[in-house]
This record gives sequence, structure tokens and C-alpha cells, in this order.
Amino acid sequence: MDTKQSTINVLMLPWLAHGHISPFLELAKNLSHRNFHIYLCSTPINLKSIKNRITEKYSHSIELVEIHLPSLPELPPHHHTTNGLPTHLNSTLLTAFDMAIPNVSNIFKTLSPDLVIYDINQAWVPTIASPFNIPVVQFMTTGTTVVSYSIHFIKNHGGVEFPFPEIKLREFHEKQYHDTLLSAVNHPQNKQDAPVNVKPSCNILLFNTFRELEGKYIDYLSVINEKKVVPVGPLVQDIVDEMEQSEIMQWLDKKGESSTVFVSFGSEYFLSKHEIEEIAHGLELSKVNFIWVVRFPMGEKVELEETLPKGFLERVGERGMVVEGWAPQARILTHSNTGGFVSHCGWNSIMESLKFGVPIIAMPMHLDQPLNARLVKDVGVAVEVNRDINGKLNREDIAQVIRKVVVSKSGKELRTKARDFSENIKMKGDEQMNEVVEELMQLCKSLKD
Repeated sequence: MDTKQSTINVLMLPWLAHGHISPFLELAKNLSHRNFHIYLCSTPINLKSIKNRITEKYSHSIELVEIHLPSLPELPPHHHTTNGLPTHLNSTLLTAFDMAIPNVSNIFKTLSPDLVIYDINQAWVPTIASPFNIPVVQFMTTGTTVVSYSIHFIKNHGGVEFPFPEIKLREFHEKQYHDTLLSAVNHPQNKQDAPVNVKPSCNILLFNTFRELEGKYIDYLSVINEKKVVPVGPLVQDIVDEMEQSEIMQWLDKKGESSTVFVSFGSEYFLSKHEIEEIAHGLELSKVNFIWVVRFPMGEKVELEETLPKGFLERVGERGMVVEGWAPQARILTHSNTGGFVSHCGWNSIMESLKFGVPIIAMPMHLDQPLNARLVKDVGVAVEVNRDINGKLNREDIAQVIRKVVVSKSGKELRTKARDFSENIKMKGDEQMNEVVEELMQLCKSLKD
């Protein structure tokens, strides 16, 4: 096949999480402009969440393909996603996905793609692609810092310090993450908690990152994993005009420039009562404007006002807006009146912050987030909120860091640094994606020759 003239058909298989399917979709959009036809596979509930993001522009080059998981009594179809999934069902979802291997194999047979791009939790993809002689490439939706740290720790059995001391974790987070890594290695049902399945069958590995942010970690990972690491990021979703959320944007329009923080902890982390209390009081003490998104597990009947400190909404008044469930994050971060992002440091949120030039008030919770927080602090776009020796948050510390980022002189330096990243991303444009396309075309060509 002459890959420069023929369309390359790509089957994409992300993990069943919004934080994974979103960058896969953005990669699909980028490839679709360059003579690739994409089949994006996921469960019906996940595909429903992204359907409106495939506009007429992409309707002929990106096709959604449903994967049906086996029916398990504790995991009905509306739970075939990590979005809002109660934590105790995470391993059940992974088991159900693994049980769907025959269905995925049938999709391979029916579609006969030229290339498969798959995610971290599907270590079985190379095996089922092999009989069809289909090349497979792994796409990691996280950064290279956390993956290189994790592989280094596992290869050295925790006995050798990571060679980049600036990524040293705090004691509480270090124990938490090392336990997570060991659990993922020793108990396969926990493998979704850590990036330990980096075993692509070809010689390249795609990452949603960019060299200006993670250059030395990209190079280190290439060495210790003996694979070429190809950055494809930052992959950030298009800003959609969500008219139903116009109330939030109208509220933000009335605030001063860089005067407001956006507070969100992603689609899969649910704050404890203590965390809600401390964050609420921290926001109140900071005297800074805020938009705070609060989420609860799917199916839980919780009244938002009952979870907040008594009288909180009345005391903050017009200075704050608390939203349950969802807010147009990208639109808020691009607004000139947004001066900081109180974030759990999930990787997609970091990519958005840097693309839109917004400094981060880092409040990592678990998994890769503490390592991500260390990275953005080291490159000068974030300040991390302190915790006590037991990992507990403190309202005074939260307020202090928010004011440092939004009000103080050092906050201006952080904003300048964040905007420098944003300008650099704009200047580079399609340069990095063109390199990715060349790598993928060469891979397909080499296996066809």
C-alpha cells in the first residue's frame, strides 16, 4: 500500500474513562486532517458523551464503534465508564473489559484496520492483533514523568533514587504512590491505578505531552523502556459553545481581570467531607472570586448545600459560584478574568492549563497527580498546597496559596510563565503532529512492504 496516496484506516481503543477517550478523540481529529480514517471504539455510554464533539467537519472521517461488555449484575450498562463510577467498582469494570476481548477481536476482523492505537489497560491488544498482521501502537494519555518514575521504581525494586531530584514526592504521597505501584505489579486487578503496562509491540510509544515541558523525561523513558517516545500533545478538546452554561460565563464576565480561580478535581475523584470543608473554608478565607465544581458518585442522592459548611453560600455571596457536576472548563480557563486553576493535577487539566496559559494551584489527590504537581511546580507554573504528615488539607494553607497565585507579585510571574508556554504551543502549531503522522505512515508502510 502506498501510504502517501491511500487512506490509512486506524482503529482506536481507549480505556473506558472520559480522561482517556477525550485525548484519543483529539488525536483522531488531528489525524483525520492528514489522510487517516478513524474508528473510535468504546462502550455506548462513553460514545454518547463525545458524540456532540464530532461535528460535520469530522463526520466522514471519524466513525464511532460500540463495544458491548458482558452483562454483570453489579455493573449495568450505565456503569460501563469510569465517569461517576463508585470507586469499589473500578476493578469490576476492568474485568468486564477484559471479558470483552472476543468482541474486540470480531471488530478487528470486521474492520480490518491498517493500524491499531490502544491504551494502557489493554495489554492484550497486540496478541489479538497479531493473527491479522495489524501493527499496534500504544498511546499514553498521561505524561512521561510519571511513567518514567514508575518504570524506574519497578525496575530497581524501589532501591535506587529517581535521577531527577526535583520530582521528589512528599513523604505522604511517596508512600501512597509506591504502595499503588506495588499493588499494580502484584495484583493485576489493580493495574488501572498505575502506568505499569507500557509494552507496545512496535518501536514507538505515543504520549500526550510536548518536549518543552517534559524533554528530559521523554529522553529518559526512551532509554529505560528501549522504545522511541513520540510526543503528540498537548491534545486539548475544542471549545464548544455550551449555551446551557451561559449563566456561569455571564457571572465570570462581571469579575475583574485575572481575579477568579476555577476549582475542579476531575471527573473521577470525589471529595471527602473533610476535603469539602477545608476547601470551602480556604476559598472563603482567600477572599478571591471562585467557580467551584463539586461532583458526587453516580446514583448518590446528595444535596449540594448539605455538603457545604453551614452558611457558606450566604457568606461568600456574589464572590463565589458552586456548580454541581460539570462546568465548561476550557471556556472558563480561556477567559481573561480567570487568574488561577485549583486543580487535582490530572494530566488533561495540566494540558489545558498550559495551552490556555493559566497558573495552577496544585492540590493533587492520588495516583499520578502528586508527580504531575511536582513537574508543573518545577517548571514554574504552579504552587502546591501543603498537607500535614497524614496528608490532610488545611484551610489556611489553601487560602494562602490561592492568594499567592491570584493576588501577590509572585502570581504575576507564574501567569507570565504559563502564558509563555501557551505562546510556545501556538507558535509550534502542527509541527509536532506532522512528525507523528510521518512515524505512523512509516510504520504502516514498513509492515506492508
